[in-house]
Amino acid sequence: MEQCKIERINELARISKERELSAGEKSEQDSLRREFLNDIKADLRASLDRIEIVEDEIDEVEGEIEDVEELLEEKLDKVLN
Repeated sequence: MEQCKIERINELARISKERELSAGEKSEQDSLRREFLNDIKADLRASLDRIEIVEDEIDEVEGEIEDVEELLEEKLDKVLN
């Protein structure tokens, strides 16, 4: 969203705190807010679409961690006994 539209949203919000918005201003505010939210949703969807969940790699790493833990426990037992 263009910066001038964001500034207008903020301006309308400030005006609404001072007085009631006219029907035209209220309509403009609603329209700008919808546009702003749609842009945010589109950005979020694009970000989520770029996320790749790779469970096989997670399982592999967890298995390697378990192997290292077992090895450390064995070495610790040898050192302590």
